[in-house]
Amino acid sequence: MTRKNKKNKKLNKNKITTNEEGFPRAGFFRRFAAMIYDALVATAVWMLASIVITTILTVLLENGVLPKNGYEHVNELIQDSVLYKSVIQAWTIAWVIGFFLWFWKNGGQTLGMRAWRLKIFNLKDEVGISYGRLFLRLITALGGLGTLFVLLDYKNKQSLQDRIANTEVLFLSKEANDHKSW
Repeated sequence: MTRKNKKNKKLNKNKITTNEEGFPRAGFFRRFAAMIYDALVATAVWMLASIVITTILTVLLENGVLPKNGYEHVNELIQDSVLYKSVIQAWTIAWVIGFFLWFWKNGGQTLGMRAWRLKIFNLKDEVGISYGRLFLRLITALGGLGTLFVLLDYKNKQSLQDRIANTEVLFLSKEANDHKSW
């Protein structure tokens, strides 16, 4: 047994564990706090992505690359056009989805999860979690409603998205949450 494993067992000996890492599964309130934090970050990502795509469309429309269709102001055209509004929405949604998937794939933690010492782990025998399973996890979270299952499943502390994607969210020790392991 390595020194790190002994230390983790000592830190967690009074907690119920369900994994080989020795960390307990995260409870609802810790997950909820991380979700609030991540919602703020995702909102910032959404706003920045909106600014970028709106600026690109404005430049393309004002320079004649895209037709203005008789509109004097670009903002009127964008507000009246279903196509442009759909492009903006698709672009911003893609960036928010990319935010979650990239952080989950590269370290198992979003910024909110990092602040609350939570991390996604794989329940399958694979080394990492695929983007497909992470996307499935994101969709089945139902905008955070899937986490309410943790309240119903107080014994296993598994959310809907964890059950479907075959993952678990663990509460890390301070040492395990160190930035070097990210």
